Amino acid sequence: MTSVAAPRTWRGSAQAYIALTKPKIIRLLLITTVPTMFVAAGGWPDFWLVLATLVGGSLAAGSANAFNCWADRDIDARMRRTSQRPLVLDAVAPERALLFGALLGVASFVWLTALVNLLAAALALAANAFYVGVYTLWLKRRSTQNIVIGGAAGCMPVLVGWAAVTGTVELPAILLFAIVYYWTPPHFWALALRYREDYANAGVPMLPVVVGVAETTRQIRLYSVLLVAVSLMFGAVAEMGLLYLATAVVLGWMLLARAQRLRREQTEAVAMGLFHFSITYLGVLFAVMAVDAVI
Repeated sequence: MTSVAAPRTWRGSAQAYIALTKPKIIRLLLITTVPTMFVAAGGWPDFWLVLATLVGGSLAAGSANAFNCWADRDIDARMRRTSQRPLVLDAVAPERALLFGALLGVASFVWLTALVNLLAAALALAANAFYVGVYTLWLKRRSTQNIVIGGAAGCMPVLVGWAAVTGTVELPAILLFAIVYYWTPPHFWALALRYREDYANAGVPMLPVVVGVAETTRQIRLYSVLLVAVSLMFGAVAEMGLLYLATAVVLGWMLLARAQRLRREQTEAVAMGLFHFSITYLGVLFAVMAVDAVI
């Protein structure tokens, strides 16, 4: 969570606009993009291509997050976790946030088209539209499957990274998409267990609010099993080496152990432990994937 006071200086205004882009979320998206480019290249990708893809991807993600802050400002005001966001604090006017998001989106498409390729630009634009239109404006306030379906937007950076290197989207890229897709529900629902009262007060039908803690922990365990299975399938299809396969097995065992513990104990502390480990899981899995591709 980023705390932003109402800006009274240029620096304060800049901080508010940066906060609209949710930099922590952008970093999480980009840690899947770069390793994907290593795998797609079968080794070291071109440095300038990586840099151009990261800049364009950051602009696209920042655009989507700014639109999200604009659309969810009423919900954010009713939740402790989001009560310090810029629009809630009147640090940025809603219409300016909307314009800012639009400008970032246009800049991303132009940048990626000019310096990467049209497919990468189109995929980034599609991710932006899906996150805003399908997840934020439609599913988030209406369905317990909001994060399952809407989470597909967060999987798109791997397709962007693959397309940036190859100009296509191939089966290994689709499996990378599936890894992030099955990772998202355990990651987000673990956090939602901690803030389920917030979501209930805001009227957001997150899974723990609607079906309860027991069913949510069962779903977390199920998606964790699917995640581990897909991570191993990717290793076989992409012909990864023993380093990746061993890491996927060890990380998978650690994740499943935490999911099983949460299923058994069903406490906020265990849920947050799983949430934090899920970030480590994704980061290490993709980092090792890149190393494996190089060696």
